[in-house]
Amino acid sequence: LTPGLAVVLVGEDPASQIYVRNKGEQSKAAGMHSVTHRLPAETSEAELLALVKTLNADPAIHGILVQLPVPKHINDQTIIAALDPDKDVDGLHVINAGRLANGLPALTACTPLGSMILLKETLGDLTGKRAVVVGRSVLVGRPIAQLLLRADCTVTIAHSKTENLKAVCQEADILVAAVGRPGMIRGSWIKEGATVIDVGINRVPFSDPVAAAAGKTKVVGDVKFKEASRRAAFITPVPNGVGPMTIACLLQNTITAARRIAGLE
Repeated sequence: LTPGLAVVLVGEDPASQIYVRNKGEQSKAAGMHSVTHRLPAETSEAELLALVKTLNADPAIHGILVQLPVPKHINDQTIIAALDPDKDVDGLHVINAGRLANGLPALTACTPLGSMILLKETLGDLTGKRAVVVGRSVLVGRPIAQLLLRADCTVTIAHSKTENLKAVCQEADILVAAVGRPGMIRGSWIKEGATVIDVGINRVPFSDPVAAAAGKTKVVGDVKFKEASRRAAFITPVPNGVGPMTIACLLQNTITAARRIAGLE
């Protein structure tokens, strides 16, 4: 049995291009059957749905990932709902999200899953720790909150509109930043000795005027890394922190899906 992963990219989003290339390279390196569908930005919702239907029926494909965001004329929830839940390796289908929320086995969103592996391998038992998740997206914020609850943490979900967000963050033994705002969380917001998982991926201009004038950008997280690292016991960098774990968990989910579809333990 060779696990098969299909990644679908619609449009030319620069960050998505990098993710899709890395996913393709890593899945092939692991010996998987890897297929990438690159579609133009003007692809219609009906055309994308037709491709998803074809991949759902393809016995050589066990995992399907439609890279988000999709162009604005396509409803991402419509596309996610069209996925076979057994092949939804990004864990976004309502069936998988519902199973996760109810404590049942489910294909789980890759970034939260990778973040939890980092936390458990670094801290061990998470029982009783105060966890604050800044961000409430269905892709990261909500599923990682569910996983932290499963690990017996006391969990607070905060967001950009939370009153006195700084004080909320300062209470966290574990702080997960997934709000999508570059450098929003400052070093003074971090509790001494806390563990910080920075999920943010933000492209910003270089501070150097020449590089900025040339249109060059760099990738930064939601946390001011240098400031926060003076207070945190552990912190993930951006890039090359959570990102490689996300891809590793995508491959893991594809293997899990392949085994379930084949009726294996």
